[in-house]
Amino acid sequence: MKEDLKERMRDVKSILVSQPEPKSENSPYYKLAEKYNIKIDFRPFIEVQPIDMKEFRKQKVDFLDHSAVIFTSRNAVDHFFSMCKELKIEMPADMKYFCISEQTANYLQKYIVVRKRKIFSGQRTAAELIEVLKKHPDEKYLFPCSNIRKDDIPNFLKENNYNFTEVTLYKTVASDLSDLADIKYDMIAFFSPAGINSLFINFPDFKQEKTRIATFGPVTAKAARERNLYVDVEAPLPEAPSMTGAIEVYIKKVRNL
Repeated sequence: MKEDLKERMRDVKSILVSQPEPKSENSPYYKLAEKYNIKIDFRPFIEVQPIDMKEFRKQKVDFLDHSAVIFTSRNAVDHFFSMCKELKIEMPADMKYFCISEQTANYLQKYIVVRKRKIFSGQRTAAELIEVLKKHPDEKYLFPCSNIRKDDIPNFLKENNYNFTEVTLYKTVASDLSDLADIKYDMIAFFSPAGINSLFINFPDFKQEKTRIATFGPVTAKAARERNLYVDVEAPLPEAPSMTGAIEVYIKKVRNL
């Protein structure tokens, strides 16, 4: 889209966030909506679904052949233990768990007694978790993931000859957004390439026109541009590390023009 930048710098009165509605009343989205008198709607553009047992068995993976499990999300935790239940297997007490963040590690208590297990975690990113994995090169790792996943951790394991097995336990699919066909928003906020893909699966002839596009992370921004979308808000910004912060920077800028 080669529209003049000044022509795109219009006020924002409505935003569609392509994620589930926040459960907390203190969500920064609600504060943003109130502060700037903006209508903000939430709608997940993607859904996470478990694979069926037939798909799982094709992978020929035995969970109990491993000494450690790597979790990069709560979804991975949920689908791993759900599959354990379906297979009627219980993780041994000496199984080790490597989690991408403390929040993910704490989430394990939904399924196991955390204080009795060996759990290791990074702070928030894959790079931080990799630093933890470097201290444990001799484990036989199981890496449960989605059909769509980032490459950093499996690439590190391969390049450094770690003993690991990747197993797909769930898949990311496009949500049905057909009811949004005739609804227009000033801005749509995306958080993953899968969200961008869902937009075009639902609306193959989508024309951006005056709709502002906000993206989080360079991979999402790249996916948007590959679809010939103009990215008006690219989070995170140095002065605004969150999506809401980056949107607020944009709103302030257009309202001060």
